[in-house]
Amino acid sequence: MPIATVNPATGETLETFRPLEHAELEARLARAEAAFEEYRTTGFAERAALLHRAADVLDEEREAVARTMTTEMGKPIGAARAEAAKCAKAMRWYADRAQGLLADEHPEQADVEDSGASAVYVRYRPLGVVLAVMPWNFPLWQVVRFAAPALMAGNVGLLKHASNVPRTALFLEELFARAGFPAGCFQTLLIESSAVEGVVRDRRVAAVTLTGSEGAGRAVATAAGDEVKKTVLELGGSDPFVVLPSADLPSAAKWAVTARVQNNGQSCIAAKRFIAHAEVYPAFAAAFTDRMRQLRVGDPLLEETEVGPLATRQGRADLEELVQDAVDRGAVVECGGQRPEGSDGGWYYRPTVLSGVTPEMRIHHEEAFGPVATLYRAEDLDEALALANDTPFGLSSNVWTTDAAEQERCVRDLRAGGVFFNGMTASHPAFPFGGVKRSGYGRELSAHGIREFCNLTTVWLGR
Repeated sequence: MPIATVNPATGETLETFRPLEHAELEARLARAEAAFEEYRTTGFAERAALLHRAADVLDEEREAVARTMTTEMGKPIGAARAEAAKCAKAMRWYADRAQGLLADEHPEQADVEDSGASAVYVRYRPLGVVLAVMPWNFPLWQVVRFAAPALMAGNVGLLKHASNVPRTALFLEELFARAGFPAGCFQTLLIESSAVEGVVRDRRVAAVTLTGSEGAGRAVATAAGDEVKKTVLELGGSDPFVVLPSADLPSAAKWAVTARVQNNGQSCIAAKRFIAHAEVYPAFAAAFTDRMRQLRVGDPLLEETEVGPLATRQGRADLEELVQDAVDRGAVVECGGQRPEGSDGGWYYRPTVLSGVTPEMRIHHEEAFGPVATLYRAEDLDEALALANDTPFGLSSNVWTTDAAEQERCVRDLRAGGVFFNGMTASHPAFPFGGVKRSGYGRELSAHGIREFCNLTTVWLGR
């Protein structure tokens, strides 16, 4: 892909950007290395003041950056504003808590004495320059949830953003500069995908975090592993949404729709596979499908729009292929299944529900990155759990039940990084976020996230 802003609501190319030349990239890497040597010696209070200022600037610029995100990747404008507000909240959360999260840890005194020391403690020290390879779907949030903890830990950041959100990527560099962070602490690299491996392998880069496709994760992890560098990967997801007999069905159907079409259905943690117990399947399926059918699709800059366009032309084509494969193999289109009338200028696709999905269909195992849901009927909890786990991904999961025994069973048996009961999966700065299986490894957010890119140093003092 060229590095360009292309409005997915119209297909119009608004601006094209020149990739960095080798000398320019080298200068930015050198600047990052130099910045780390200075910035790592700052204290938590100084870093917190800078991050608070960044949050203030973001609040001041919320409307402008929201419009930028919507224009670049098509999310409804209300969701774009909410994303910017969430980023400011996360910045303040880490600014206020990082010192406590990274406080020295002291072993039991009996163990200290047994080791022959007068004192032992563990200190969290920054690793250095961290490269972030980020996707377009949450172009602000994905970056901030890496940058806020990394900067508070004393690291510096390099951002290789998706090629279709360059304006947002440049705004992020400007944001941290305007907040007063030292030059080089956070830089955007406008480079093509083919240049990423060279940056990963560069001796000045200490670690890499990536959110994106499984293919991109494999490539980055391979290069980083070859250089013995730490990585955190958050890859795809095909989260189950399980509805059991004790569920509040109207509420479950309402939240099921939100969980499926958030960000126009382009979210790794969006629920994608809806599994209802046989006792409640007819009622849930009818209510869910009816709500999906009534969603307002249109210009994402209009306040009333609930579902905007897909971010890229190729993304819509991929989604259409998945749906067509399912239909060709016997799936039933309960609603949607096509482009809206009059959408030739933009990359729109109707909210879609498919039933009768079987393991022979690609959509049963592949992630549908758009407003397409699959419906399954399960005869009992055992079958529901088997269907929920029948995926190569394991990012999160949603279960609707008020039965405590069923909840405990799901926590024990669902193979995912999260289990959300009677609600939808969402990220919050206080809670760890990440997955298992092909959804990646490592955790973002919370104390776990800020410690991912730290050197856990054992300090032993002799008697």
